[in-house]
Amino acid sequence: MLRRLLVLIVTGLQIIAPVQAVPTVRIKDIVSFQGVRNNQLVGYGLVVGLNGTGDSISSIPYTQESLAGMLERLGVNIRNAEDGKINLSGKNIAAVMVTATMPAFSRHGTNIDVSVSALGDAKDLRGGTLLVTPLLGADGDVYAVAQGAVATNGFNADAKSGSKIIKGVPTSAKIVNGAIVEKEVGFELASMQRMNISLKNPDFTTAQRISAAINQKFGSLSKATDPTTVSLIIPEQYRSDLVTFLTHLEQLNVQPDQPAKIIIDDQDGVIVMGENVRISTIAVTQGSITIKVLENPQVSQPNPFTQVQRATIVDRSEITVKEEQGKIAILQSGISLQDLVNGLNALGASPRDLISILRSIKAAGAIQADIEVI
Repeated sequence: MLRRLLVLIVTGLQIIAPVQAVPTVRIKDIVSFQGVRNNQLVGYGLVVGLNGTGDSISSIPYTQESLAGMLERLGVNIRNAEDGKINLSGKNIAAVMVTATMPAFSRHGTNIDVSVSALGDAKDLRGGTLLVTPLLGADGDVYAVAQGAVATNGFNADAKSGSKIIKGVPTSAKIVNGAIVEKEVGFELASMQRMNISLKNPDFTTAQRISAAINQKFGSLSKATDPTTVSLIIPEQYRSDLVTFLTHLEQLNVQPDQPAKIIIDDQDGVIVMGENVRISTIAVTQGSITIKVLENPQVSQPNPFTQVQRATIVDRSEITVKEEQGKIAILQSGISLQDLVNGLNALGASPRDLISILRSIKAAGAIQADIEVI
């Protein structure tokens, strides 16, 4: 009876014991599919209707030529008949660069957002209207045409006294649905029989796990060819309905492997450490020395009945050196990220101190991780 009771207790504990969940993600969140990509577009145009905050036309030659060329296409000639020069003034026009991202499979007639950025000496694009601007791809073809009223969150205000207030970036604006797609990218997904899947974060282990998950679900039809690419054969039953196959594939869960890496941002004092970072046995001490210099000049008055009749300023400096007591922490071999953070926090180290400490530990060869400075 006692033995049976012990067996029942152990079995019950195993049932109610919490099982640590293994973090998994969907394949669609860590990969991109061959051919399914965005396309960058760029164009040059004019923004008109500004309230005196545009380019100085008389000093910006490309704004002059762009305005003259546009008016000539509309049947208006503003060039001097004798020498062909352009005599324009005013600040209601601005030359701008227009950029846009054309999503994959954008069809003829769909709208996309565009960004507008001043190219000359314009101060503010608020209230302006972008004129018809062709947007070109990397091959030089026109894929979209942009036009519309620009919108910016920034502003620029000047006073006659010289005071100035600037909020945000008033020389950069957006036009929501400001461009219409005129040409589609020639890519037919339905005709593909093979496809490559690209990992957003290349890794051998993750690529192999993706291939194993696909093969377990659909059969032996994928293979990891390198840390970035998983080659895939489209199953026969899905070749007429590739969208359904990719939908099922995207929802598969895998456990991505995370390399041991520490990211350091010196400028902002930010440190990001992966959970696989490990430390060998090492002792760390942290202390600081504060040097304070005070300048206290004194005035020396001349003695009576002397030839020197003027007061003299004498320099007096006071230097104080204060050394804080250092603290020593011993980090045991193979400690985890949490142990490392707790140990460094126990020293009272600031983010800047943490950066120096981590670099010193890496230089001592006691940290098993890559350190990347951005």
